[in-house]
Amino acid sequence: MARHQKGAQAQQQTILFVDESGFYPLPSVVRTYAPIGQTPMLREWRTRDHLSAISAVSPTGKLYFHGQDGAINSADVVAFLEHLLREVSGRMIIIWDGAPIHRRQVIKEFLANGAAQRMHLERLPAYAPELNPDEGVWQQLTGVEWRNLCCFDLHHLWNELRTAVKRVRRKPRILNGCFAGAGL
Repeated sequence: MARHQKGAQAQQQTILFVDESGFYPLPSVVRTYAPIGQTPMLREWRTRDHLSAISAVSPTGKLYFHGQDGAINSADVVAFLEHLLREVSGRMIIIWDGAPIHRRQVIKEFLANGAAQRMHLERLPAYAPELNPDEGVWQQLTGVEWRNLCCFDLHHLWNELRTAVKRVRRKPRILNGCFAGAGL
């Protein structure tokens, strides 16, 4: 990885790690400091409704994010990659997992239609989420920013997600820690 990073810097390319995740309005329960015998009670409702998100994180501490109702498909991934082309100047190396939505024909057509001039896609080894610093972003959101949060509905969930992403963006040390946690 260090070899690729040095090569990307020499060619003035931006490295971005990309990943997707889903968020449900159910609480992410963590340890509390409530007095013994006074367990806090979180009221939640059961639903399969969820928000899906895709993000990209760079070693320089930039976080790009998109969320939506329902699952993310290959067309949504292409829309996010187009967003990255608008937001990030110069050439990019996108490093992501081997999810099926990353291997669809829509992605290949997107690259063939000119995106390959500025964007190179690299796949992480199979079953190695610990190598993707973007996984650390999701862990930060669910385990720290959202700990013990119970949302009322998808609108409330969306507002909390946007607020949490804004907080993480303002903390470059957290994003740098995600890279350190991935051994990069």
